[in-house]
Amino acid sequence: MLPYLLLFVGFAILLYGGKILVDGASAMAVKLGMSAGLIGMTVVAFGTSAPELLVSVNAALKGNSDISIGNVIGSNIANIALVLGISGIFYPILIRKTHIRFDYLVTLLVTLLFYGLSYNGLIGFWEGILLFGLFIAFNIYLFKSPGSDLIDNTEVEEEIEQVKNYSWAASIALFVGGVLGLYFGSELLVNNAVTITREFGISERVISVTVIAIGTSLPELITSIMAALSKRTDLALGNILGSNIMNILSIIGITAIIKPIGVSQDFIDSDFLWMIGITLLLFVLMRTKMRISKVEGSLLLLSYLVYMYFLLCPKIF
Repeated sequence: MLPYLLLFVGFAILLYGGKILVDGASAMAVKLGMSAGLIGMTVVAFGTSAPELLVSVNAALKGNSDISIGNVIGSNIANIALVLGISGIFYPILIRKTHIRFDYLVTLLVTLLFYGLSYNGLIGFWEGILLFGLFIAFNIYLFKSPGSDLIDNTEVEEEIEQVKNYSWAASIALFVGGVLGLYFGSELLVNNAVTITREFGISERVISVTVIAIGTSLPELITSIMAALSKRTDLALGNILGSNIMNILSIIGITAIIKPIGVSQDFIDSDFLWMIGITLLLFVLMRTKMRISKVEGSLLLLSYLVYMYFLLCPKIF
């Protein structure tokens, strides 16, 4: 019972640590005169990916590479099938032409590159350099393209409004507290996830693409549902696709630079194919009526439930 409790405590600390890290860093960025768009593309984008990053790096350093890979694959699958699916059921998500011509195209290419680099069973130092280099190039492109909608500036402006009056001392304290929260939260999460897998004979792959992936995707899920309820879904798709791009390029890239990541054959034969398949399904659903409504959202959610069935049922029965 204790490992389960500590696992969820780790989740809570991890998510709260990411939140106060963003608050502290955003407050410092405001004091340094950064614009809302720039803060959104740097501070907020990094802060929302920080939980996944800390979990993946921590797991890789401890020799639990299945958690590093499964965390990203599971998060990307959950972002599209679970988050977009549920959001579309609540309120239609409008599709812009830029979503298909840029956001989606980059997401698909990066996903296929991730699969290609993993196919030999190892993502090494130079592959990490390549991915992180693309991450830098991608962000440079965003800086030079004010029309890019991967970041919801309305939410960023609301974030800035909340933290703009923080003192330097409070801003630094929040930032440091966020870093410490991410570290200790990831320690609790990884250590107890491994304990649970060993105690019940569940593979690290399964727990990483389910429990850990869903847990680290909670901020995206909650944000998207709230946006749907308030009928502000026009940027939801861009934000989710942007998150998937960042997960692969930054999290896998940085983790592989710190320590090469082993990729088990189960990921190659199953989870990668599901991630690519669900990404392709999204394209078909986007092109139907240029929106993700109840029908398309239900199909995405159904694809996630089918994935969970094939993943978990052989382990249960």
